[in-house]
Amino acid sequence: MAWQLETLDPVFVERARREGIDALGQPVRRRPAAGGEPFRDALRRARPGEMLILAGYSPFRQIGPYREYGPVFLAAEPQPEPLPGLSSLLSRAGEGAYLGESVALRAYDGEQTLLEAALLPTREAEATLACWEARPEIAFAMLRFPAHGCYALRLNRSA
Repeated sequence: MAWQLETLDPVFVERARREGIDALGQPVRRRPAAGGEPFRDALRRARPGEMLILAGYSPFRQIGPYREYGPVFLAAEPQPEPLPGLSSLLSRAGEGAYLGESVALRAYDGEQTLLEAALLPTREAEATLACWEARPEIAFAMLRFPAHGCYALRLNRSA
Protein backbone atom coordinates (compact mmCIF):
# COMPACT_ATOMS: atom_id res chain seq x y z
CA MET A 1 0.00 0.00 0.00
CA ALA A 2 1.38 3.41 -0.97
CA TRP A 3 0.43 5.19 2.25
CA GLN A 4 2.59 6.23 5.19
CA LEU A 5 1.01 6.44 8.64
CA GLU A 6 1.23 9.76 10.42
CA THR A 7 0.17 10.00 14.03
CA LEU A 8 0.55 13.25 15.95
CA ASP A 9 3.20 15.86 15.22
CA PRO A 10 6.14 15.03 17.54
CA VAL A 11 6.61 18.73 18.44
CA PHE A 12 2.95 18.89 19.53
CA VAL A 13 3.29 15.68 21.57
CA GLU A 14 6.44 16.91 23.35
CA ARG A 15 4.87 20.29 24.15
CA ALA A 16 1.67 18.69 25.44
CA ARG A 17 3.59 16.27 27.66
CA ARG A 18 6.32 18.58 28.96
CA GLU A 19 4.70 22.03 28.95
CA GLY A 20 1.03 21.06 29.25
CA ILE A 21 0.02 23.21 26.26
CA ASP A 22 -1.98 22.08 23.22
CA ALA A 23 -1.92 23.22 19.56
CA LEU A 24 -4.21 26.15 20.36
CA GLY A 25 -2.06 27.36 23.27
CA GLN A 26 -4.56 26.07 25.83
CA PRO A 27 -3.71 23.99 28.90
CA VAL A 28 -4.11 20.26 28.31
CA ARG A 29 -6.19 18.05 30.59
CA ARG A 30 -4.47 15.14 32.34
CA ARG A 31 -6.46 12.32 33.86
CA PRO A 32 -6.55 8.57 34.34
CA ALA A 33 -8.13 6.72 31.45
CA ALA A 34 -11.50 5.07 31.93
CA GLY A 35 -10.26 2.57 29.35
CA GLY A 36 -10.85 2.52 25.62
CA GLU A 37 -9.86 6.10 24.77
CA PRO A 38 -7.99 6.13 21.43
CA PHE A 39 -4.36 7.18 21.87
CA ARG A 40 -3.56 9.02 18.63
CA ASP A 41 0.19 8.86 19.29
CA ALA A 42 0.30 5.07 19.83
CA LEU A 43 -2.66 3.99 17.63
CA ARG A 44 -4.12 1.86 20.38
CA ARG A 45 -6.82 2.06 23.03
CA ALA A 46 -5.97 3.19 26.58
CA ARG A 47 -6.03 0.74 29.43
CA PRO A 48 -8.09 1.65 32.55
CA GLY A 49 -6.10 3.84 34.94
CA GLU A 50 -3.39 4.68 32.40
CA MET A 51 -2.60 8.40 32.46
CA LEU A 52 -3.71 10.29 29.39
CA ILE A 53 -3.71 13.80 28.01
CA LEU A 54 -6.70 15.41 26.28
CA ALA A 55 -5.65 18.26 24.00
CA GLY A 56 -6.73 20.29 20.97
CA TYR A 57 -4.94 19.34 17.73
CA SER A 58 -5.07 19.91 13.97
CA PRO A 59 -3.72 17.32 11.53
CA PHE A 60 -3.66 19.98 8.79
CA ARG A 61 -0.41 21.77 7.95
CA GLN A 62 -1.75 24.80 6.10
CA ILE A 63 -4.29 27.48 6.82
CA GLY A 64 -7.42 27.04 4.72
CA PRO A 65 -11.15 26.38 4.82
CA TYR A 66 -10.79 22.71 5.77
CA ARG A 67 -8.33 23.25 8.61
CA GLU A 68 -9.90 22.34 11.91
CA TYR A 69 -8.93 21.60 15.48
CA GLY A 70 -10.43 18.87 17.56
CA PRO A 71 -9.85 16.88 20.73
CA VAL A 72 -7.29 14.08 20.78
CA PHE A 73 -6.13 11.69 23.47
CA LEU A 74 -2.46 10.87 23.80
CA ALA A 75 -0.52 8.87 26.32
CA ALA A 76 0.90 11.01 29.12
CA GLU A 77 4.25 9.22 28.75
CA PRO A 78 6.19 8.03 25.67
CA GLN A 79 5.09 4.60 24.49
CA PRO A 80 7.65 1.82 24.00
CA GLU A 81 5.51 -0.32 21.68
CA PRO A 82 6.08 0.05 17.93
CA LEU A 83 3.18 1.42 15.91
CA PRO A 84 1.00 -1.14 14.14
CA GLY A 85 1.07 -1.17 10.35
CA LEU A 86 -1.85 0.14 8.30
CA SER A 87 -3.02 -3.30 7.15
CA SER A 88 -3.01 -4.48 10.75
CA LEU A 89 -5.05 -1.46 11.90
CA LEU A 90 -7.61 -1.95 9.13
CA SER A 91 -8.00 -5.67 9.73
CA ARG A 92 -8.56 -5.44 13.50
CA ALA A 93 -12.17 -5.29 14.61
CA GLY A 94 -14.24 -5.74 17.70
CA GLU A 95 -13.78 -4.65 21.29
CA GLY A 96 -10.52 -2.81 21.86
CA ALA A 97 -9.61 -2.28 18.19
CA TYR A 98 -8.17 1.18 17.61
CA LEU A 99 -10.47 2.06 14.70
CA GLY A 100 -13.54 -0.01 15.55
CA GLU A 101 -16.09 -1.51 13.16
CA SER A 102 -16.51 1.48 10.84
CA VAL A 103 -14.44 4.43 9.73
CA ALA A 104 -14.88 7.75 7.96
CA LEU A 105 -12.28 8.11 5.22
CA ARG A 106 -11.47 11.44 3.55
CA ALA A 107 -9.16 12.24 0.62
CA TYR A 108 -7.43 15.63 0.19
CA ASP A 109 -5.27 17.26 -2.47
CA GLY A 110 -1.97 19.09 -1.89
CA GLU A 111 -3.81 22.31 -1.02
CA GLN A 112 -5.78 20.44 1.65
CA THR A 113 -9.06 20.58 -0.26
CA LEU A 114 -11.43 17.70 0.41
CA LEU A 115 -11.85 15.63 -2.76
CA GLU A 116 -13.83 12.61 -1.61
CA ALA A 117 -15.23 11.06 1.53
CA ALA A 118 -16.67 7.69 2.49
CA LEU A 119 -18.24 6.10 5.54
CA LEU A 120 -17.62 2.36 5.44
CA PRO A 121 -16.81 -0.74 7.44
CA THR A 122 -13.16 -0.60 8.51
CA ARG A 123 -12.41 -3.87 6.70
CA GLU A 124 -13.38 -2.16 3.39
CA ALA A 125 -11.12 0.88 3.86
CA GLU A 126 -8.07 -0.84 2.38
CA ALA A 127 -9.88 -1.33 -0.97
CA THR A 128 -10.93 2.34 -1.06
CA LEU A 129 -7.38 3.43 -0.29
CA ALA A 130 -6.09 1.18 -3.07
CA CYS A 131 -8.44 2.94 -5.53
CA TRP A 132 -7.26 6.33 -4.27
CA GLU A 133 -3.63 5.34 -4.93
CA ALA A 134 -4.41 5.50 -8.66
CA ARG A 135 -5.49 9.13 -8.32
CA PRO A 136 -2.41 11.38 -8.35
CA GLU A 137 -4.41 14.41 -7.20
CA ILE A 138 -4.91 12.76 -3.80
CA ALA A 139 -2.00 13.83 -1.59
CA PHE A 140 -3.21 12.42 1.72
CA ALA A 141 -6.13 10.77 3.43
CA MET A 142 -7.55 10.95 6.92
CA LEU A 143 -9.34 8.31 8.91
CA ARG A 144 -11.86 9.44 11.50
CA PHE A 145 -13.96 7.85 14.18
CA PRO A 146 -17.46 8.21 12.71
CA ALA A 147 -19.53 8.45 15.90
CA HIS A 148 -17.69 11.49 17.21
CA GLY A 149 -16.14 12.66 13.93
CA CYS A 150 -12.73 12.87 15.58
CA TYR A 151 -9.42 12.52 13.79
CA ALA A 152 -7.92 9.02 14.08
CA LEU A 153 -4.84 9.18 11.84
CA ARG A 154 -3.43 10.69 8.68
CA LEU A 155 -2.11 8.78 5.68
CA ASN A 156 0.39 10.50 3.43
CA ARG A 157 1.07 9.28 -0.07
CA SER A 158 4.42 7.48 -0.18
CA ALA A 159 7.05 9.11 -2.36
